Amino acid sequence: MVCALGAAVCFGTATVLQAVAARAATTGGGGEAALLLRALRQWRYVAGLGLDGLGFLLQIVALRSLPIYAVAAALASSLAVTGVVAARLLHVRLSRMEWSAVGVVCAGLAMLGLASGAEGDRHGSMALKWAMLAIAVAVLTLGLLSGRWSGRGRDLVLGLGAGFGFGVVEVAVRLIDSLAPLELLANPATYALLIGGGAAFLLLTSALQRGSVTTATAGMVIGETLWPATVGVVWLGDRTREGLAWLAVLGFLVAVAGALALARFGEAPTQSEPETSQG
Repeated sequence: MVCALGAAVCFGTATVLQAVAARAATTGGGGEAALLLRALRQWRYVAGLGLDGLGFLLQIVALRSLPIYAVAAALASSLAVTGVVAARLLHVRLSRMEWSAVGVVCAGLAMLGLASGAEGDRHGSMALKWAMLAIAVAVLTLGLLSGRWSGRGRDLVLGLGAGFGFGVVEVAVRLIDSLAPLELLANPATYALLIGGGAAFLLLTSALQRGSVTTATAGMVIGETLWPATVGVVWLGDRTREGLAWLAVLGFLVAVAGALALARFGEAPTQSEPETSQG
């Protein structure tokens, strides 16, 4: 659980650091490529990328030793980390309800920590590995088509799609049995992990650029927590400590509910502009 919480801290802090750097890089001409190059000159942006990489490594370690439902809920709590760090560094005001949501997330994770057992002992069938690859390809297809879609509900669908992509990564890590190069290349879960992760970032970026941050992030939280947790329990043998299944379910639902209440922090938070008087 320490690694899962460490990953959440890394992801949540990286979001704020990249927000600060991106805002500082907006001055100047050029398109998206020029903006990215200016951002890469900001130490905060580079530090954010480093934290993302460290968070991913911690996520992999956590998934190899904890049930998927515990890791998924912990990763969703990165929104709470982003909110707290943003309040400190960007002077973003959190309402009483949002501070309460941070407390709710912490309470849910504490319940999960008490109730979680070891990771399941099932390795997953070849059919499950191919199913993850099929889901990853479907998410990628949705991402490639997202630029043409401007219909109602777009933000929620893209957010759910991004969540499914991140969920594929969570499950695929458990389906990779060996790190030997030849076995990695022959394992469909390897390609599911790469395609699912890339497609998820594509979908989430598309949703946040032209839509509602809150709606897209809420969809992502739901998509990356519920179905991967179900796969872990049903097909990979994830269990809780004896007699504490009820506490694990309650903790999972409480943590996810708290994260949903903080969904506006799914995008790099922006600092409030000072009010100016007009004469």
